[in-house]
Amino acid sequence: MPIKRELRGFYPIDWRELSASIRFRRAKGCCERCGRPHGHSVTTLADGRWYDEAQAQWRDGRGRRVRTNLPQPCDLPTDFGHRRTKVSLSCAHLNHDLSDNSAENLAALCQRCHLMHDRPEHLRRRRITYRMRRAIGDLFTGLYD
Repeated sequence: MPIKRELRGFYPIDWRELSASIRFRRAKGCCERCGRPHGHSVTTLADGRWYDEAQAQWRDGRGRRVRTNLPQPCDLPTDFGHRRTKVSLSCAHLNHDLSDNSAENLAALCQRCHLMHDRPEHLRRRRITYRMRRAIGDLFTGLYD
């Protein structure tokens, strides 16, 4: 996942090597939350279930085996709502502090797990952005209607 230009100064110089070490040495190329393999295309459903081709079984959003009567992805009807997505691992800061690069604070997460992990932080930042816009509007254009 690319780093925003304004945040690049918060990451260490060797971030690329540190990230690769977490994603491929420690996590062995799989998401540490759900187990999706990096670089593979997996069949996913809207509720987070995905098909693990290596084990030939469906898994839930946390990577646990799901007992289901769903067929293999090639046998699913076209209107079932499934799609293929390519898994990409990224290195996530668990406490959202970019200066804390200890191994305990970093995790290899797929794009779905990373977005779910960052959701509260994104909502917090969105609230701040909206409040700042509203404050600037109050300052220059008066109160809102």
